[in-house]
Amino acid sequence: MPIVVRIDVELAKRKMGVGEFAEKVGLTPANVAVLKNGRAKAVRFSTLEAMCRVLDCQPGDLLEWIDDEAEANSLPAPDTRSA
Repeated sequence: MPIVVRIDVELAKRKMGVGEFAEKVGLTPANVAVLKNGRAKAVRFSTLEAMCRVLDCQPGDLLEWIDDEAEANSLPAPDTRSA
């Protein structure tokens, strides 16, 4: 998945638990887990705004784009020699 969610990093920096974060943002802990584990398909701007407000950070601190193609191109080519 090219978008990586870094909520866990920001929570760790602030020594804040998921329960406290969820309550302050207005989400359930289960929904925070979905975001943290990268299983979310979308996030509302209002939710992103609330997360940034609670963590005093920018959206780019919580979300990172990873170029899958560049990563795949940097891997060594498979060995195609026959044994």
